[in-house]
This record gives sequence, structure tokens and C-alpha cells, in this order.
Amino acid sequence: MGNIRTTPPHEEAFPQGEETHESGPDAGFIKSFVKAQRRLYLYLLAQTGNPNSAEEILQNANVVILAKWNTFKPGTNFLAWVYRIASLEVMKFRQKSSRNRLIFDDDYLTTIAQTVEEISDGADERQAALAVCIRKLKPRDRELIRLRYQQGRDGQTLSDQLNRPLNSVYQSLGRVRRTLLNCIEKQLSAAIK
Repeated sequence: MGNIRTTPPHEEAFPQGEETHESGPDAGFIKSFVKAQRRLYLYLLAQTGNPNSAEEILQNANVVILAKWNTFKPGTNFLAWVYRIASLEVMKFRQKSSRNRLIFDDDYLTTIAQTVEEISDGADERQAALAVCIRKLKPRDRELIRLRYQQGRDGQTLSDQLNRPLNSVYQSLGRVRRTLLNCIEKQLSAAIK
């Protein structure tokens, strides 16, 4: 039959094996992969400044991540591993798109990449601490935070809804944010000890 392809290209990239470890990533890898998608997108967005570019690079990075799944060493930092792959994809993308007017230099991208990695390293712990601290708030303060951040209401809307002066609403939000910040810091320092 000559050059007629009998196996679809996607199956050639991921050949079928008889055992799970030969046929593709295990459940733990897939779980980490799915969990990392939002952070990876935000990491790429921070480096490109363009949602469309970040999405394109994310897709390219995902192809590489899935193709190299068996090179990841369990027990190491999965997010750092995918960030390294994504950084290489950013470099490829930049080379391909070098005719665009706004291109960041490598030092800038490296600084952004390191900062995003540092910020995201403790994100899960900070989120868990925030949840604990929100539960500790007085019901009135918890409701104010819920309306402002979950419902996305602005200060004026909150003032009208709660029948409180606008300045009072802003002062309360500031007080509650400081309370949450102090509580989160205590939670995180207690977790380290």
C-alpha cells in the first residue's frame, strides 16, 4: 500500500502497550496534569501578556508534557517540571513570532518565570489557610467577604444592599482583610513548625 497511513497520527504519538505504564500516564500523573492546567496557563499569560498566545503555548506544552510523561520522576515537583517545559515552549513561540513588535527579552522572561514559580509554590497551602481563616470570621464579616469577592459586588452596591455608609463598608473590608492576612500568616507559620 505504499505510503498510506493505517494508524491515526494521535495513536502514533501514544503507541498502545499492554500494560498501563507503557500505554500512557498513570492516574497520579493525570491528576497532577489536570490540576496544573490553570497555574500553567497563568504562568504563560504572565510571560506573554496575551491570552491567545498563552493558550496556544499551553496547547503546545501539553502535547510535550504528555509525550514526555514517562520522564517525570514521581516524588519531585510536578509544577516545576511542567514550568520548565512551558518555558522552552515560550522560547520556541518567541522565535517563531519574532516579527511581532513587542517581544520580551530572555532575562525578563526568566525573572517572570522564577517569580511565578515562587508565588505558586505555596498557593495550595495559602488557599487552605484562607479557608480556615474565613470560617473563623464573625458571620457578619464572612457575609461581607462573600458578597464582595464571591458575588463580585462593588463598594457602592454593598453600601446600598447592607444599608451602611460607603466609608463604613470600605473600613470593614479593610479590617476583615487585615484580620484574614494575620490569620493566614499564623496558619502558615504553624504549619511550618
